[in-house]
Amino acid sequence: MNRQTVLLGMSGGVDSSVAAALLVRQGYDVHGVTLQVWEHEDETVAASKKWQERGCCKIGIAKHVAKTLGIPYEVIDSRDTFRTKVIEDFLHGYTHGSTPNPFVRCNERVKVQGLIALAQSRNIPYVATGHYVRVHKHDGSCTLHRSVDLKKDQSYFLYRLNPIWLTQLLFPVGGMQKTEVWQEAEALGLPADELKESQEICFVSHGDYRTFIERENPQAKKPGSFIDETGRSLGQHEGIAFYTPGQRRGLGVATGQRLYVQSVIPTTNTVILGPEESLYRNTCDVSDLNLFTSSFQNGPTVAEVKVRYATPTTPATIYPLNSSTLRIQFHKPQRALSPGQSAVFYRDNEVLGGGIIQPF
Repeated sequence: MNRQTVLLGMSGGVDSSVAAALLVRQGYDVHGVTLQVWEHEDETVAASKKWQERGCCKIGIAKHVAKTLGIPYEVIDSRDTFRTKVIEDFLHGYTHGSTPNPFVRCNERVKVQGLIALAQSRNIPYVATGHYVRVHKHDGSCTLHRSVDLKKDQSYFLYRLNPIWLTQLLFPVGGMQKTEVWQEAEALGLPADELKESQEICFVSHGDYRTFIERENPQAKKPGSFIDETGRSLGQHEGIAFYTPGQRRGLGVATGQRLYVQSVIPTTNTVILGPEESLYRNTCDVSDLNLFTSSFQNGPTVAEVKVRYATPTTPATIYPLNSSTLRIQFHKPQRALSPGQSAVFYRDNEVLGGGIIQPF
C-alpha cells in the first residue's frame, strides 16, 4: 500500500514531537524539517542545555525525536527570510507607533508558508505542524477551527493562513487536550525537562523588547514629549518605540494620578497619557484583511472578536467600510486596543478571518 507523504515542521518542542509520533502511527510517510529562524544550536546534542537556554527551534531534540521514530529529518536555514519578514516588520512597527505580533507574522510569512512552498517543490501532498488548531473538511471545502483544548488554542496566530492551504494542512494535536499530549510524550520517552514551553519571542530575551530594539535600531531612542489628552506637556519620553497602549510602568511622570499610555503619535513623536477610563474604546478599524468568508463584505455581521491572544473573545458587529477595511463595533468597550495587533473573528469555534487594527 502506498503511504501518503507529509512534511512535518519540527521545533523540538513537545507538540511537534508528539505530532510526529501520531502521524507515524497513522501510517503517513513523515519527513521532518526544522526551519531554522534564529541563533545556531549544536544539533548533535539532544539534551545538552536546559530549555531556557535554547532558541525556539531545539534542533538537537528534533533530531533525536526523528531518529527515535525512524523518520528522515533536515534543517533548512530560514534566518534571512525571518529577519526580512518578521524582525524588520517588528522593528518598523514599533518605531512607527504600532505593535505587530511576530507570532502571527512568523506563521504567515515564514514557517507555514515556508513548509507549504517546500512541500510543493517536492510534490509532497501534505504539510503538518504541532499547532493547536483544527481543519474541518466537508462537502469539498475546508474551514479553520479552534482546538479542542481552548486554553492552548493557537488559531489567533494562524488566522492569516491562505485559505487554499487548508486542504493540505494537518494539525495532529489540535484534537487533543494538552494533558493527553504530555502523556504521549512520556510514552515516547521524551525528556520532559527539555520540552517545557516558552511563550517568549525567540529573538527577544526574557521579554526585554526595549534592549532588543535599542540594539537593532539605535535611532529608536529619539526623545519626545509626553502630553495629556488636551495637549499639555507632562514631561519627556525616551522614544515612541518603547511605549504601548495601556502601559503604566516606566513612564517616569509624576502628576499625582495614575496615568497610562493612551496612544503613540509618530508624526509628532509624542505619547499621549491619560487615566484608566480613557483606555476603553467602542470601535476600531481593521485592514490588511485575511478572510475565510465573504459575508463581511455583504453587510453587518455579528461575530466574536479576539483582540489579543491572551484575552477572551467578545461580541461585536462588524461593518464593511470598503473592500479593504472593516469597522468593529464592540458590544462592550475594550481596553487598550493597540494598532498593529490582530483582531480575529470567530463564529462559535470556527475562525472567520481577521485583520490588523489601524491607528485611531
